[in-house]
Amino acid sequence: MIKPLLHEDPSHIGGYRLAARLGSGGMGTVYLARTPGGATVALKTVHAHIAADTAFRTRFRLEADAARVIGGLHGAQVVDADPLSEVPWLATEYVLGPPLDDAVAVSGPLPEAAVRAVGAALCGALGQLHRSDVVHRDLKPSNVMITAYGPKVIDFGIARALGDDRLTRVGVAAGTPAFMSPEQATGQEHTPAGDVFALAGVLVFAATGRGPFGSGQPADLLYRVRYAEPDLTGVPAALAAVLARCLAKDPALRPATGALAAALHDGHGEFADHLPHPLLSEISRRAAEVWQASPERLPAPEEPLVTATAAPAPRRAGPSRRGLLVLAGTAAAGAVVGGGLWLRSGRSDAEGTAKGTAKNSPTPAVSGTGTAASPPGPWDLLWTSGRGKADDAMPPLFVGKGIVVTTGGQLRGIDPADGSELWMFFPTLFEGRAVTDGSLLYWTVGVTTDDYSVVTVDTDTGRQDRTVTTLSALKLPKGASAELLCATPDTVYLTAGDDSAKTFDRHLYAVNARTGKLRWRTPLKEWKKGSGYSGAFGKVVGDRIVVGQTSYDLILSAYDTGSGKELWRTSLEAAADSFSTLVSSGAQLADDGKHLYIGSTVLQSIGLSNGAVVWEFGRDRDFGGVTNGDDHYGPPTVRDGVVYAAEGGRGIVALETKRGELLWDAAVPEGSATTAVAPPVVSGKHLYYADQSGLGAIELSGHTYVRSLESSIRNFALMPGKDTLVGNGTWREVDALRLGG
Repeated sequence: MIKPLLHEDPSHIGGYRLAARLGSGGMGTVYLARTPGGATVALKTVHAHIAADTAFRTRFRLEADAARVIGGLHGAQVVDADPLSEVPWLATEYVLGPPLDDAVAVSGPLPEAAVRAVGAALCGALGQLHRSDVVHRDLKPSNVMITAYGPKVIDFGIARALGDDRLTRVGVAAGTPAFMSPEQATGQEHTPAGDVFALAGVLVFAATGRGPFGSGQPADLLYRVRYAEPDLTGVPAALAAVLARCLAKDPALRPATGALAAALHDGHGEFADHLPHPLLSEISRRAAEVWQASPERLPAPEEPLVTATAAPAPRRAGPSRRGLLVLAGTAAAGAVVGGGLWLRSGRSDAEGTAKGTAKNSPTPAVSGTGTAASPPGPWDLLWTSGRGKADDAMPPLFVGKGIVVTTGGQLRGIDPADGSELWMFFPTLFEGRAVTDGSLLYWTVGVTTDDYSVVTVDTDTGRQDRTVTTLSALKLPKGASAELLCATPDTVYLTAGDDSAKTFDRHLYAVNARTGKLRWRTPLKEWKKGSGYSGAFGKVVGDRIVVGQTSYDLILSAYDTGSGKELWRTSLEAAADSFSTLVSSGAQLADDGKHLYIGSTVLQSIGLSNGAVVWEFGRDRDFGGVTNGDDHYGPPTVRDGVVYAAEGGRGIVALETKRGELLWDAAVPEGSATTAVAPPVVSGKHLYYADQSGLGAIELSGHTYVRSLESSIRNFALMPGKDTLVGNGTWREVDALRLGG
């Protein structure tokens, strides 16, 4: 989507005149720009604070090199680049078409002929890379652009030459979990066979609208990729047989790109002839958009900006396939077709200003993101933060008086008063988990055992403050990795070590938060021999830390916080399976000081004293078409002797804590559905739950549905001591809502 330039945007970069914004995110901004001769390009820039990182500049240069290798036939042609500039930039062609995930959203799953044509063309793209000894390493639907002439592969941010480990820490899985190969998921060498595995996953998505290993938390996805069989339900039988070979766990059993292309398509017919009409219309719309007049530059705001979403213009019927090819060719003649090497054409991250907009009147105000004000309900929209897409898989953190969210592997500080961005912290090329004790914020930096450190981040400035410990200080061997679990005012807890299935040697560490000295360490145990480590979460409750490891089953263990002695360990077979979401952090683990409460295939109460299952609920409930392979219950919350949880997509259940007996359930109406993302929040007279459209509300006294708020909110939490809910979103970033009585 083409949007106006902001007042602070430059007029020229590297000799290119900036005409409009295509989008902005946590990494940088992508502009629509013109060459001196009038040709159109997509010009991608990097935020200055990120460009200051030497390793990132190296990655930026390698990305441009990989894009040049794939060329304009199979990728977004690189026109020009300056990775050494104070603000590094990269100019590419503007790709006339949507990313594959948008294409499926517009037209539904593609017909078999289209999937085969896309797959064969992508084999050509990957073959071009592989012949130059380059692997993509992050092929996924959002990195495949569909044009009238064929797909183009974009975003080479983690592509690299075969055998080049300069920017890859051994044992770290870099990429997108849902489309990783098994070897990539364990941090091993990613060869061309790994790209073939990812390609098969992309084609399963094209044919069905979902990946071959479901959805959920990264740790769950990584485990399924390594051990579960792919779900090819809905893939045409002949195509499924081809893709099954590509999804073999053993890389040696997968076909090469040349053989796969021959098995997918015979090469006859124009590419556009295979595409469904709604998708052709979308390609046409995006091609025509290039020729629309560039929007005016926005003036500097003098007061908080309030905007409302305009009604979309009626879409005209799309042209014929031949007409579409003519239109696309004409556009290409005057516009170097480019765009989404970093930010996909047509789905720009909300930009607005860096400052959120406070609520100054009875009508809730929003920032300049084009989002409508909140509808009437038991809430007031205080502000919408206006920069950088937040990671909706992780709940927001409340540190001191501020808010911290994770944004693409970075930390972002937000002022709770008005949503303004206080700082961004870009510590490393790899994602991690931030934890807090309520006063201090802990994070990890570094990419090798020698420099990998646990540090504190100053929440006033966003700068790295103090090094708590390093992996070398913990005497871990080279190649070890670490993961923060949780923190208390005196102790930081993390897991570290070798997490491979063959040589599993991972421990739970307790480190003095003030001195950095090791208090104790204790070995973690595998779910079963050879299963390895697929991630964990932790929470301190009283005098013990409870650690959960996710695999097919949920393994819960409790350790004495003073000595590290394992107090109990239990496997909850009914609590998790290969398609379970569970919780994304220990902060979402519900407890009342005596019991833990877990929601997945059933709701369970677990005794903190011995790990025994006290009660379970839901095994005999009628879930309609929902199978035992799906989450029946979301992560619960407990309040005043009542456990609340989302039940499937149909509503909320409330159970008493002692025996797990049903107190009441509340159904949501057709068109609204509960989701298993965040624990419900109880505030005043209402319960607030994650809804497929954003946020929903249940009136507690009557146990009745009130309404839903259409919002990008997916994961949320209640600010301590306040009636303010803060939610991470997908397109509107971070929202703050004042909850009603």
